[in-house]
Amino acid sequence: MDVGDLVARAREGSPRALARLISLVENASPHLREVMAALNPLAGNAKIIGLTGSPGVGKSTSTGALVTAFRELGRRVGVLAVDPSSPFTGGALLGDRVRMQDHATDPGVFIRSMASRGHLGGLAWAAPQAIRVLDAAGCDVVLVETVGVGQAEVEIASLADSTIVLVAPGMGDSIQAAKAGILEIADVFVVNKADRDGAHQTVRDLRNMIALADRDLDAWRPPIVSTVASKGEGIDEVMETLDKHYAWLTGTGTLRKRRLARARDEVEAIAVTALRERMGDLHGHRRLDVLAGKVLDGECDPYSAAEELVSAVTDNGAR
Repeated sequence: MDVGDLVARAREGSPRALARLISLVENASPHLREVMAALNPLAGNAKIIGLTGSPGVGKSTSTGALVTAFRELGRRVGVLAVDPSSPFTGGALLGDRVRMQDHATDPGVFIRSMASRGHLGGLAWAAPQAIRVLDAAGCDVVLVETVGVGQAEVEIASLADSTIVLVAPGMGDSIQAAKAGILEIADVFVVNKADRDGAHQTVRDLRNMIALADRDLDAWRPPIVSTVASKGEGIDEVMETLDKHYAWLTGTGTLRKRRLARARDEVEAIAVTALRERMGDLHGHRRLDVLAGKVLDGECDPYSAAEELVSAVTDNGAR
């Protein structure tokens, strides 16, 4: 496989080359290190926008509406839509791609559905590398749509420059709006399906929650935008708000801080994965059995045993 040729064709707009690169990421290909080495110098130019919220709030419809708005501005758009995997079969209905058929034939849009494969946090484990692929391939904007998440699944905030949290009327009362978790990660709140009864109350609840939050005077205050994404209503205001947030990120230096934290988390995750693989090699190893026996007999505490085992793992890696 010629990685350089694959990257060049992806940057020229070949959807097949782009799909192949993301498949290499998802399948943890032996070529992955070579692929990332080729892509990394080309990345860092795309705006990463995350969309999250509970099931049924209209994430896919809103994503499709944003794709339309960005394409009208001439932007090249990549979409990563994460769908849940079955805990029984491991399969997934990649339904988000079905909902975005209007853009399927647009050469300026690349849509990739990814199965979560049991990964918690509303994303697929390969999402950070897949985002880099789209970024390096020349996408101006990367939209990441999460699985329909719960209140504590907030991983998207660590990957996106701007995080949109979608809510809808009838999805909870003012107590629900005040709960910690997913509502705390929003850079922009979007009250979708605003033509339904209760939309104004949902906006009021969110305003009350924002007012109660403890923020520095110069901190970003998440605006609330009402939309009817199925009709395209309110999308222009969402776009304006995203522009304002990006300007604030760049003007305050927060963008670099967020991306630095993202790179740090990615490096740490790769290192931890490598250590786990080495630990797996030692599972059942005589050293582990000896240490476990010492802990059982009270000759050694588990922390000291773990420290000795880590030393063994790192020593083996160094050799």
